[in-house]
Parts: sequence; C-alpha cells; structure tokens
Amino acid sequence: MLKHPCEGSPDILVIAGEASGDEHAAALVRKVLSIRPELRISAIGGPRIEQAGADLLFDLTEHAVVGVFEVLKNYGFFKRLFGETLAWIESNRPKTVLFVDYPGFNLRVADALKDRGISCKGGGEVRLLQYVSPQLWAWKPQRRFKMARILDGLAVIFPFEVDSYDDVDLPVRFVGHPFASEDYESKLTHDSDAPVLLLPGSRLQPVARILPCLIEAFHIVLKKSHELKGRIISPSGEVRLLVEKILASRRGVDSLEIVGNEEKLSASAVLTSSGTMSLACALAGIPGAIAYRAHPMTYLLGRLLVKVPYLGMANLLLPENPIYPEFIQGEARPANLAECLHRCLEDPRQTAKAKTVSEKLRKLLEQPAELSTSDWLLQEGGLGEATI
Repeated sequence: MLKHPCEGSPDILVIAGEASGDEHAAALVRKVLSIRPELRISAIGGPRIEQAGADLLFDLTEHAVVGVFEVLKNYGFFKRLFGETLAWIESNRPKTVLFVDYPGFNLRVADALKDRGISCKGGGEVRLLQYVSPQLWAWKPQRRFKMARILDGLAVIFPFEVDSYDDVDLPVRFVGHPFASEDYESKLTHDSDAPVLLLPGSRLQPVARILPCLIEAFHIVLKKSHELKGRIISPSGEVRLLVEKILASRRGVDSLEIVGNEEKLSASAVLTSSGTMSLACALAGIPGAIAYRAHPMTYLLGRLLVKVPYLGMANLLLPENPIYPEFIQGEARPANLAECLHRCLEDPRQTAKAKTVSEKLRKLLEQPAELSTSDWLLQEGGLGEATI
C-alpha cells in the first residue's frame, strides 16, 4: 500500500486524510520548502501535497469517508493502512510527524507511536505535531486530555480554539486560517453575472446524498431563468466518476458542467455542503445556502453528541449574522434550496450581506503577525528557524 522503504530518514512525514487537509498541508509544505528547500518531506495525503513538493507515499484522499457506519464498512482498509503507517514510521524514523486534521485516524497513530516508544512522549525521538484541531467545541471535548499525553504541539486555525485547551499541558498556537493567509490565492470570487456553483463535497457518500438534490434545485430555478448557467466542482478520481454518473441521469440540465477543483472560478451564488469549501465561499463573499444529508443513523448519533447551533463554519464564527441558511436532512429538499437560490440571485441585499460577512471573517481569521504556520512547524518540529 505505502511506498516502502524511504532512502534515508525524512525530516517530516505529513498525514492528511481528506481533500481539505491535503489542500492545507500543500500550502504549508510549499511555504516550508521555499524557506528550507533542503528538507525532505514525505506524505500520506493527496495530489496537492505531492504537487507542493512532498514524496507521496499513498493517496489517502481517494479513500476519505465520513460517519461511524461508513468507517465500519471500510474497517479492513483502515486497519491495514494503520499497520503499514506505523511500520513505515518505525522503519524510516522521520524527525517530525505532522498530522493534519483527520483525528479519527491520526490520533490513533500518535497514540500507538507513544506506546511503542517511538515518539518523544513515549521516550523516543520522533516529534508529533497536529495542524488543525479536532472540533472539540462540537463534540468529544475529552480528546484534549489524550492529545496532551501524546502530542508535542498543536496549531489551530480558529482563534477561539486555543481556549479549548487551556486546562491541559499542550502547547497550542493560533496560526491563522489558510484561506485568510496572504500567501493563499483564492480560486473563488463573486460575480453577479457568473454561473451558480454546486459544491456537493469531496467524499463519495455525501456526494451521492447531496448532489441529486442540488441539481434538482438548480433545475427548478433554471425553469424561471432560462439563461442560468451552473458548474459542479468535483475532484478527480472516483468522486468525479460518481458526479458524472449522477449528472448523466438527470435530464434538462444541459446548463450544468463539471469542473475541477483546481480551476479559478467566479460565482453568482452557491449551493454547498457544510464542509471546508463553504467557508471558502463565505470568505469570497458568495451568497448561497448549505445542504446536509447523512446516513440516518449517523445523523441521529450526531444529534446526540454534537452541540453546536450551525454546521457551516462561517455561521459558527459569526452566529449573530449567519451568512448561509442551513437545510439539514429532510429540510434539504430541492424546493427549499431553489427558493433560497432564487433569492440570492435576485435580491441585492443578499450580495451585500455576503460581502459584509466576508470582510468580518477575513479579519477574524488572518494570520497573527508574530507567528506563521511555517515558523511554527520549523520551531516545534525541531527543524531550526526560518532563514528568510
């Protein structure tokens, strides 16, 4: 499964299990290598981190799943990957392992490295860092105690997350959100004359549940505005094949095209899943709505465990002025989404609100002047100071 072995010990191993983590990790790797080009970085991640200069050992983003029941169905795969990851680290001994989000897998790896005496907390020499915090403020807050036992440092991307760890002995720093960084080149902009964007996500199960509803909502609005154009953003691989299959099964939506997630796009409005891209759209000032559908049992379990008023991060950050109406489970019906989409296209107040929220979000999430993410990684990873 993993490329094996590595020629010499790498300086950093990055593990990023989803498309958003792959994107965040890629930006960080690119910046670090621009500062310290001699560093050797390996990764279990996706195509973006490979393009940034890391040696990709395995593309984990193609296997991303969400929800308890979906994970159980793929238990054999994750068990094998877990074993191979531990064996690779034990054999190659990177100076630092950087876990990017993906806590269900990454924290188990970190725990096992401590138990085997490989990590610093276990008496070894491999430093374990986490970039992007689990959502402790939403569920499983007790994970902070385990993280303090097994990790050497944590960088968070939302300012309020620092307080979630104030009662444990773990160095936690806010380093700004990648989407609000000066180095980040947003691929999304708002333009009232541009097509509508449909963003069903980057994982197979959510796409299968959400995309048909988004397409039907677009179709309803299309009947009122015959010149309307739309684009579905999709990564490559299995997800792209699924998107193509779903779109091909719908008639009367010739105005929709599929585009890659690497392209720069303008949008008049958006219908999006509740994932990372919903925040990117909010920062770009694009009005729209969030749709969410999960396995019924996953949703019921989530309702018991997750205690937050919103699913979209932009709404959580500015709850007094949420940018996106959220349509969840049974409420995520085409008619509801179509009504909201039509309002975003026709009411200029929606655009003005989105612009105002965008400006507030950017100020809230910008990188602090005293510490960049690359500085944090080099310092906490024991890799020396930045040279430029």
